[in-house]
Amino acid sequence: MAHGILGIDHTLVGVADLDQAAMAWTRLGFTLSPRGRHIGWGTANYCVMFERDYIELLGILDPKQFVNGLDQFLAKRGEGLLGFAYGSADNAATRASLAAAGLGVSEVKDLARQLELPEGTALPKFRLVFLEAETAPGVASFVTEHLTPELLRRPEWLVHANGAVGLKGVTVAIDDPVALVPAYERLFGPHSVNRTDDIVTLHVGRHTILFAGREDLEALHPELDLADEDPAEPRIVLMTLASADLDRTIDHLTFGQIEFEQRRDGAVLVPADMATGAALEFVAA
Repeated sequence: MAHGILGIDHTLVGVADLDQAAMAWTRLGFTLSPRGRHIGWGTANYCVMFERDYIELLGILDPKQFVNGLDQFLAKRGEGLLGFAYGSADNAATRASLAAAGLGVSEVKDLARQLELPEGTALPKFRLVFLEAETAPGVASFVTEHLTPELLRRPEWLVHANGAVGLKGVTVAIDDPVALVPAYERLFGPHSVNRTDDIVTLHVGRHTILFAGREDLEALHPELDLADEDPAEPRIVLMTLASADLDRTIDHLTFGQIEFEQRRDGAVLVPADMATGAALEFVAA
């Protein structure tokens, strides 16, 4: 993998009210890990854990502390997918490799969060490297290394009533996807970047990141509501999840009175207003 980047480690969903978001995602059929609080920051999270990746529901607990721009995102765009983290097993080596290639990156930053477990507080620790906009344009992204992976997952957190078993990728609406190609070829290599007309797809590890303009997105996903999207402002408009059993997914969504649509190819689409601003697509694992 280029620069030791292993794929998407997790996606981030910015939410206005963490407890309300937790209830909404539980109703969708996801099991959430206990709430975590970032040490030294004003943010906290709940996570939807899968075996090799996860979804982070990120909210603000103390707006007087550093919130890494989440307040601005919520004020400008409202709730929804705000970015994602790539994964690395060694962020010091990843950072050195990126810098040696002339790519703009931050220094390695340490972060920890207090995880509120029934038996007491655990302290998962991470190392982060932020990618500059010129390095990874079109979407906010960074690279994370888990220093305490044994604290990140428990078997009971990996079982989801809706059948979800992992992330497949994300779809980004952007005015000029083709303009991104040189940057991502520098970051991941030409073999990882596919262009089909004006649609650009990145293959990073087992995940895909699709960049498309509004017209192409309306053709690919007519069920998405893009009316309020500013074409000049890139935004993640869809998160694709793998389901072990789409019938189970449908049954749970029906039971929970969740609005959804099933395409002819079997994929199940949940609109953004059902999932704190994050449109979801379930496909067969």
